[in-house]
Amino acid sequence: MLKSMTGFGKSVCELPNKKISIEIKTLNSKQMDINAKLPVFYREKETEVRALLTSRLERGKVDMYVNIENIGGYAECSINRDVIKAHFNELKQIAEELKQTPNDYMSLLMKMPDIYNTNTIEISDDEWLMFKAAIGSAIDKVEEFRLNEGNILTADFIKRIAIIETLLNSVEAFEVSRIQNIKDKLWKNLNDMLEASKIDNNRFEQEIIYYLEKIDITEEKTRLKKHLDYFTNTLNSESSQGKKLGFICQEIGREINTIGSKANDVQIQQIVVQMKDELEKIKEQLMNIL
Repeated sequence: MLKSMTGFGKSVCELPNKKISIEIKTLNSKQMDINAKLPVFYREKETEVRALLTSRLERGKVDMYVNIENIGGYAECSINRDVIKAHFNELKQIAEELKQTPNDYMSLLMKMPDIYNTNTIEISDDEWLMFKAAIGSAIDKVEEFRLNEGNILTADFIKRIAIIETLLNSVEAFEVSRIQNIKDKLWKNLNDMLEASKIDNNRFEQEIIYYLEKIDITEEKTRLKKHLDYFTNTLNSESSQGKKLGFICQEIGREINTIGSKANDVQIQQIVVQMKDELEKIKEQLMNIL
């Protein structure tokens, strides 16, 4: 059961005097990379929030946004007028020194984080439990999204593995002609260099057998078939196995490359190119698998 690293989940938690909206977005990443934007008065719980995200989401780039809407009472922050005045005077002085036309200072000032006075409010146990449950609900939706994406990718992988297997089976049709073409080519080259009467046919056949053993691709085809089956079986594992599937792809690629280098046949090499193309598409999608 594959699971994508791409996901999205949203939940809403309503308290007596405020409504909390939580959004979690995830993307692919080799490590766990969390960017949690929490309100100031929830910062004390940041460690616990990060631990919850890590335990549930395992890996990926995680962006968490928390928005609070006051639905009763007063806002829990106010504007620091002295700080705004100080910033305003500095900006105005800089503009005069640079001989620049004054711009809309207020739009710049309101973006500065230090202009707000935030009252430190201790979170009650009940509020924390509700907030934590809302995070869990958002994570559940992210996991559902990831599983749906994983199912789509699984179907695509199965299709491409089947294509590679079909291409592998098509190699058989060129095996006999490949061997005969190699024999004819070697015999022609030998005739061009020596007189026919000086060629030892028995020795020639022995050398042909030795040479054909060197370029035989039977073992590579057998191993490739086993790797394809192993890949398909791993897709059906209970847990997502993105890294393991990546390692299997490396082995599949190794056998395909060996078949191509040993083939010494245009038709087979064209088939190898098609197999490589399908494998590359699988590798690209595996980058997004957990």
